Amino acid sequence: MRLNLCKIFIVKLVHFLRQNWLRFAVSITFLICIWPNRYAPHYPYIASDEILDELIERTTPNVTQQFAGKLSCDYNNVISENQFMYREPYISTLLDGSDIRLGGEWMPSTCAPKYSTAVIVVYRQREKQLDAFLTYIHNFLRKQLIHYRIFVIEQYDQKPFNRAMLFNIGFVYASQFDFPCLILHDVDLMPMNLGNLYVCTRKPRHMCSSLDKFRFNLLYHGLFGGVVSMETKVYQFINGMSNKFSGWGGEDDDFYERLQAKKIDICRFGPDHSQYTMLKHNQEAPSENRIAFLSNGSLRYNTDGLNSLEYKEKEVKLHKLFTHVLAIT
Repeated sequence: MRLNLCKIFIVKLVHFLRQNWLRFAVSITFLICIWPNRYAPHYPYIASDEILDELIERTTPNVTQQFAGKLSCDYNNVISENQFMYREPYISTLLDGSDIRLGGEWMPSTCAPKYSTAVIVVYRQREKQLDAFLTYIHNFLRKQLIHYRIFVIEQYDQKPFNRAMLFNIGFVYASQFDFPCLILHDVDLMPMNLGNLYVCTRKPRHMCSSLDKFRFNLLYHGLFGGVVSMETKVYQFINGMSNKFSGWGGEDDDFYERLQAKKIDICRFGPDHSQYTMLKHNQEAPSENRIAFLSNGSLRYNTDGLNSLEYKEKEVKLHKLFTHVLAIT
């Protein structure tokens, strides 16, 4: 009897789909592509009036000495006004770059910065995106009144792109300059809100939780890619990122699980302080072994990362807007 009922149901379902396939397809498209709540738009975040209390005030030793006794910069207005920056002329023109030091370093001259940040950008064969990023990010960051330096880590060889390994390499060079805070940054993401301070919080922070590609919704609560900030000592404590993920995908989920394994939670700012736009680009080929590496990641956290990093330095060059590290993976 039950078997007959199942058969009847299946026959009727097939008949319905054949007769109403267009309406059904439109409905599914609406649910997947249009419905604004299809993702996880609600998530715990640091309220704007609490952001300053969550920031870690720490600079490199040379900045601490250079600005000793000077009045500290005020960040209240930067956060509260939260100026929308992704517009002309900030997008297309580098505004008065004379104060940017060789290697892509900048610090305010009128007040003592409370924060020093190394922005690590991983990259290969996206010249137009890199040019657009460097122009905009310098216009953006100088308005935040922080001390920062841009490191561009380029994969020189033609092996599948290894994003995570390049971040590990970036850690090595940023550490040489004693930066206490790291921003791990994809070259195709542009911050839109000035109140999204490029500094470290008490917990590692997922900075791009409101991305236009996903209609400014958080895709899933464990997402920890695109742009993240983390204390240098925390990055070292968790052994950095895996060196195994060659090709697109998986490395940021593995990164998140490393933090969870060490019982380290992440945080976010609210959507109005976390908006990013993504530049158009061709996606890298998927990592063939990403599922397998994710499934056994816990077995490798202590042996696969900074302590197993192997690469060859092809060249290190100081450009006007960035420190360029050319690496063979």
